[in-house]
Amino acid sequence: MQALTELVLLNTQKGWFVRREAVGWVGKAGAVFDGVLKRALAAGEVLRVARGLYCLRSDLLAFKLDPHVFAPLIDGPSYLSLESALAYRGWIPEAVYSFASASLGRSREFETPFGVFSYKRVPQKNFYAGVERIELETGAAFFMAEPLKAMADLVYLTGCDWNSAKPVVESLRVEEENLSELKSEDFEEITECYRSGRVRKFLVGLRKDLGL
Repeated sequence: MQALTELVLLNTQKGWFVRREAVGWVGKAGAVFDGVLKRALAAGEVLRVARGLYCLRSDLLAFKLDPHVFAPLIDGPSYLSLESALAYRGWIPEAVYSFASASLGRSREFETPFGVFSYKRVPQKNFYAGVERIELETGAAFFMAEPLKAMADLVYLTGCDWNSAKPVVESLRVEEENLSELKSEDFEEITECYRSGRVRKFLVGLRKDLGL
């Protein structure tokens, strides 16, 4: 086992690390650290997720690494949203194999060993309204849009002219029983976040259909 791999297992329970952490564990920066990192990468024990972000190979861990934790680390501030959030919460039947996030920065996309992480700019007054912080047993955490926030982001980014529950059920294939879980406070929390008239029309129409 490579020296860096042993240090990662000794110093963190998360299974992933950033470069500055590993420099501290090795105790050397510059060329010395680069050599240690290069050997671990060449041995396949350490994987590069994104610039400055790494993780251990899955069979070296006693748990399954959840790649959702990488989303806010690769580019932020951001939160997982759109179909990624709806699939994670079981609101749409299709499996989603990419990780889509709403971001305050410019739209970007990153190829990683775990799939594509994409970031779409969604300007808002209160960026984290309607967003849940999900913490794992390892202590790692990520931000995930609640279903209503994910649908509002989708309307904003796709330009859908939705003003009722019908396209949500027919196009996204969201079950009516899922929609029945929405509460009036969900709408009140996020409606004022968006300046987009299209998004606000969607939220008003959906709320009316749900009798909220």
